[in-house]
Amino acid sequence: MDFKDYKGVWVFIEEKDGEIAPVSLELLGAGRKLPDKRGVELAGVLIGEKIKHLTQTVFEYGADTAYVYDQSIFKHYRTESYMKALLECSNKYKPEIILYGATSTGKDLASAVATDMPTGLTADTTELDVEEETGLLLASRPAFGGNIMATILCKKYRPQMATVRAKVMKALPPQAGRTGKVIEETIALKEEDIRTKVLEIVKETTKKVRIDEADIIVAGGKGLGSPEGFQLIHQLADTLGGAVGASRDVVEAGWINHAHQVGQTGVTVTPKIYFAIGISGAIQHVVGMKNSGLIIAINKDSDAPIFQSCHYGIVGDAFEIVPLFIEQFNKAFSKEEVSVSYAREV
Repeated sequence: MDFKDYKGVWVFIEEKDGEIAPVSLELLGAGRKLPDKRGVELAGVLIGEKIKHLTQTVFEYGADTAYVYDQSIFKHYRTESYMKALLECSNKYKPEIILYGATSTGKDLASAVATDMPTGLTADTTELDVEEETGLLLASRPAFGGNIMATILCKKYRPQMATVRAKVMKALPPQAGRTGKVIEETIALKEEDIRTKVLEIVKETTKKVRIDEADIIVAGGKGLGSPEGFQLIHQLADTLGGAVGASRDVVEAGWINHAHQVGQTGVTVTPKIYFAIGISGAIQHVVGMKNSGLIIAINKDSDAPIFQSCHYGIVGDAFEIVPLFIEQFNKAFSKEEVSVSYAREV
């Protein structure tokens, strides 16, 4: 394989109901650093129906080029049709790197493309870099239960591919009016060529906990001692009008369900304020909340790793400190008046 034939960084732009998924915009921000280091282009790949107008957003968030497959056969996501389009485009233009959001769609498509290419695929990446001279993608993610960070390389094949977790990267501020090159592609694919048929789209009606959308999260760990002790987290969250988060140990102990788990094996969150109470700060937890606007940690152990990842740390007993917080917040605000805006110097 002649690596000289492969140039550029691509981001698969995930679209649903006419809107680009936030993780794709985050990837354009993260991806922008890689081609700038290599002196190559950043491109977005759009596949769908009536999606050409979204190229303007792709350019404003950092892409130089947009490859567009705008056909009725791509109205709904199906592995086979999207895979064929991306394979055809990749074989024609030969990117050296392709990035996908680690969503259900992104992970499904990336794994299908990787098996047919063939090439390697690093899953659930949390850090990205590239070697300036060789173009070797340095895709890092927690490994061995989150106890170490592993950097995974694909030295023998191109393109190099990775899925990246939502909210671990930051989108660039959009540049209004920024433009780029649109390359429209078509694929000779008929409906009868696709084995999967979409018969009906059923909107989910069950209520789910969405801590990834919360502005304030109060998260608790095993340092709270028991399910009864963990109720302190619910009390503070209720006072602040925030969401309840938890460490993996708490979820595995059955104190709260998995929808509240923050971290590598849970949800990545970026609230404006994050309370880490009784949480030691293992890397698998920190990777899921490190981009929060303000992190406040409470722990009895002054050597707890969480204090290396917080903006403000309080060494002490949560059962003494948190009730004081609740008392003062109740005095100062009603739940509806709690403001999550703040000012601080870094």
